[in-house]
Amino acid sequence: MTVKTYIHEWTDQPVRNVLAGMVGTFALIPEVIAFSYVAGVAPSVGLFASFVISIAIAITGGRPGMISGAAGSVALVAAELVHSHGLQYLLLATLLAGAFQIIFGLLRLQSMMRFVSREVETGFVNALGILIFSAQVPQMLHVTWHTYALIALGLAIVYLLPRITTAVPSPLICILVLTGITFAVPMPVHVVSDLGELPSGLPHLTLPNVPFSAETFKIVLPYAFAMAMVGLLESLMTATVVDELTDTHSNKRMECTGLGFSNIMVGLFGGMAGCGMIGQTVGNLRYGGRGRLSTFTAGAFLLLLLVVLHRFVAQVPVAALVAIMIMVSVSTFSWSSLQDLVKHPRLSSTVMLATVLVVVLTHDLAAGVACGVLLNGLFFSFQVMKLVQVSSTFSESHNTRTYYVHGQMFFASASVLADAVDFQDTASTIIIDLKDAHIWDISAADALEKIASRLKTRGKTVSIIHADQRAEKLLASLGHDTLLA
Repeated sequence: MTVKTYIHEWTDQPVRNVLAGMVGTFALIPEVIAFSYVAGVAPSVGLFASFVISIAIAITGGRPGMISGAAGSVALVAAELVHSHGLQYLLLATLLAGAFQIIFGLLRLQSMMRFVSREVETGFVNALGILIFSAQVPQMLHVTWHTYALIALGLAIVYLLPRITTAVPSPLICILVLTGITFAVPMPVHVVSDLGELPSGLPHLTLPNVPFSAETFKIVLPYAFAMAMVGLLESLMTATVVDELTDTHSNKRMECTGLGFSNIMVGLFGGMAGCGMIGQTVGNLRYGGRGRLSTFTAGAFLLLLLVVLHRFVAQVPVAALVAIMIMVSVSTFSWSSLQDLVKHPRLSSTVMLATVLVVVLTHDLAAGVACGVLLNGLFFSFQVMKLVQVSSTFSESHNTRTYYVHGQMFFASASVLADAVDFQDTASTIIIDLKDAHIWDISAADALEKIASRLKTRGKTVSIIHADQRAEKLLASLGHDTLLA
């Protein structure tokens, strides 16, 4: 990226980007507070995180116009750590997650996200939707009827108001109306202040108050790595969506390192790790926010609102957050994927379902993605393996058998050639023609050598013809380049 391009991303259409960022802040507040209680931390932890991430990633990120904050996917990973060891361990995990993300970007490993197929992405978002909804269930148990009534009203506002106007985000109206009702008619319901103390000033620099021992890092590292991977996955998926919507390209490597730096800053200022937020990002784009200034404004305006309106935010009923999170879970889930189960190939549907199942059973989004990618790789290898074909011809005049290999030879398909070769053949000369084949790895090259060795022990003359440059190199590395003709 050139300096001129970077400056343009800050200065292009400043008024439009500032206004879009301000609207994005209103869409950010309710979900960040809701995600904070999903993670089991005070609202201030999520709100400070969103403020710091927005400011930092506006400067260091690689995708202008993308809103980042304390997102639900990372909150779900963090919840178990907070429940078992407390906030201070989460702050250390946030610092380590940021370090992992910087390393990920510096090593250019963001290209590995290309191995996350559409089926795995669908399974990821479906599992995220299920987990977000399940996290609301405890807030709907052992409560008075007033809570259910407020949740129903909140859902009605969230879903019906956009049919009338989209000038103001419906989640914000939901919060205003339900809070106004509880002010006018006091009722026995939980409010945000019951979840923890809200910030009333600027965040301050802090270090995790934990023993820096091997035992501590043994506890924290698995969560930190999972938070880093889930955060990167959601951020890069969101960046790809923005690329498609704006017909522009983003710097994915810069986004990785920028997110890592931002999360380190978050951890140092007492927040929890975050990532790209697709709902808020799409809303920002809808209102014209395509530059870095919109992301910066979303964070700066968030802090201003918290300092000025923290007493009001403290009285927001939890029922309003539950209604918003139910909406988020429903909109996150890909309902069309249910129809695709019968239309798509069985292997693709299996990958999607396996991703969902692993995430729901383990509450680990990273584990689900890893399982989906592994299954997808296995199924792909199986499909490619079936494309390998071997045919043969026999020349009586030369007493020669020629095997023609067609397709991709690698570790999974190497046995196909071995199964096709007749080691009892009476031909004195065996030729293996690789004109229409590609040898991809040592396993395939080694399989060729073993076939040749078995034939030679039976007195055959063996040669390999039309091998490409890669096959020659692999056979030479095994010391069997004498087989080449």
